[in-house]
Amino acid sequence: MIDLQGFGDQLLFGAWMTLKVAAGGLLLGLLLGIMGALFKLSGMRALYVLGAGYTTIIRGLPELLVVLVIYFGSAGVLTQIAGWFGHDGYVELSPLAAGIIALGISFGAYATEVFRGAIQAIPKGQIEAARACGMSNPQVFFRIVLPQAWRIAIPGLGNLFQVLLKDTSLVSVVGLEEIMRKSQIAISNTKEPFTFYFTAALIYLSITVIVMIGQRYAERWASRGLVRRSE
Repeated sequence: MIDLQGFGDQLLFGAWMTLKVAAGGLLLGLLLGIMGALFKLSGMRALYVLGAGYTTIIRGLPELLVVLVIYFGSAGVLTQIAGWFGHDGYVELSPLAAGIIALGISFGAYATEVFRGAIQAIPKGQIEAARACGMSNPQVFFRIVLPQAWRIAIPGLGNLFQVLLKDTSLVSVVGLEEIMRKSQIAISNTKEPFTFYFTAALIYLSITVIVMIGQRYAERWASRGLVRRSE
């Protein structure tokens, strides 16, 4: 039995904070990923350049650097914007908000390519048939393209989310008390690094296993109704 010396509740709180950052980053990243994919598949050159620039820049930067830029760089921008509305104080993002935004932006850059490949894998004949039936572009996207793209993209998105879970540890550098930060606090008080880093590893592995199980069920749900060929 691992003796956490009274820091068990703190580690659980850190795990909860990790899940909050991961869930928020996932939702933001999915939205950015879909938008980025549509931009890169758009016939408009300006949108393509915007989408390609987003993925190229963000994928070329370390996630830690993105976290630091969002946390420290956003303060000046937010303070200036607040000044336009008569607010004289200093405005900055909380570590939680900065972590969600930074990891969401990073996740979205990679999700863009996953969604782009999934959309391109859909037979064009289906889209042409939908338009021939009188569907508008939004109807074609939400009724024909997106449901099939989800099914194709889920494995790739699941892998990206597992990477996102591990990247939540980077947010500890801006003061967010997630698993790693709570572990470091416990270590500074107990001088037992192996105990708490090992416990943190077990927590990360437990979350990862749950995510993998959820991904498997999501894949089955998205593939419902498909006719499988017998080998």
